[in-house]
Amino acid sequence: MKTVNVDLGERSYPIVIGRSLLDGNFDLAEYVQGGDCLVVSNDTVAPLYLKKLTPNLRGCDVSSISIPDGEAFKTLETVQMILDQLVNSGANRDTTVIALGGGVVGDIAGFAAACYMRGVAFLQVPTTLLAQVDSSVGGKTGVNHEKGKNLVGAFHQPGIVLIDTDTLNTLPPREFRAGLAEVIKYGAICDATFFAWLESNMAALLDKNPETLAHAIQRSCELKAAVVAEDERESGRRAILNFGHTFGHAIEHCMGYGEWLHGEAVAAGMVMAAELSDIPARDSERLRKLIAAAGLPTEAPPISSERWLHAMGMDKKVQQKQLRFVLMRSLGDAWATAEFDRATLDALIGAAG
Repeated sequence: MKTVNVDLGERSYPIVIGRSLLDGNFDLAEYVQGGDCLVVSNDTVAPLYLKKLTPNLRGCDVSSISIPDGEAFKTLETVQMILDQLVNSGANRDTTVIALGGGVVGDIAGFAAACYMRGVAFLQVPTTLLAQVDSSVGGKTGVNHEKGKNLVGAFHQPGIVLIDTDTLNTLPPREFRAGLAEVIKYGAICDATFFAWLESNMAALLDKNPETLAHAIQRSCELKAAVVAEDERESGRRAILNFGHTFGHAIEHCMGYGEWLHGEAVAAGMVMAAELSDIPARDSERLRKLIAAAGLPTEAPPISSERWLHAMGMDKKVQQKQLRFVLMRSLGDAWATAEFDRATLDALIGAAG
């Protein structure tokens, strides 16, 4: 079992990573305020892991709600379901909301926890690779709007992130590969050594070798924790965690949420962002090859230039109506900037149109 700390002063919390942590093998009840908790899961994950989680909450009054599975249900209507459950059960401010599932479950449950009585405690038990290495860490919560991805939300840090890597054994291959996109992202934006390690170990990761997988998850969490500790509310450096996401979110929005998984869209988006960056062609090609080796798309779907620009115009990095992208100076070094070659951008989205 490994622990990575997210250092945020009074909002600091641990990320605990290990095998067989469910079935009562970790005392999650220690992090439940007041003894009452609501476990939020979905129709896919709840049958697999809700009963396994319960022994970790000995002594707590546990209730649960299962929400529909999929990005299409990441809406205010689903948040309302959770809020209604809390209200109807008479939940107080000492209730703890626990997210059991992937990134969609975590984002929705966390936002509901942030809203209920102006904020109740929140714990993350992520069961997908993407959630374990990315969305469960850092306190971003929220839902999609018909005009764009993650436009409604709040920062609400969890009390703990409990990662049982054995949950990945039931993760479908497509979902697992989608999570690898976020792992690759960390190497590309802030750790060239980790990027090279991924190039050498991608086959073992795809085979879900336990030691290789544990290292990839731990290093990803360490890198994200360091960035979040430096810039909790994305006023500066934390924006680099959105590498590939301006293009990726546009793909998700234009294609319809769920048609392209988040990690698939980010993978194609990273290739586009690398091509927009002023870096040697060999670095862009290394990124493309690693993404392809992970079984992820390296080309965006056909979208008109007009739809590209409209979708990207709703990106949260836009400032003073100017598009901003996370670009690379080199592999392992990224920054958010409004300085990019417009002709290159037009060629990129035109080629994908």
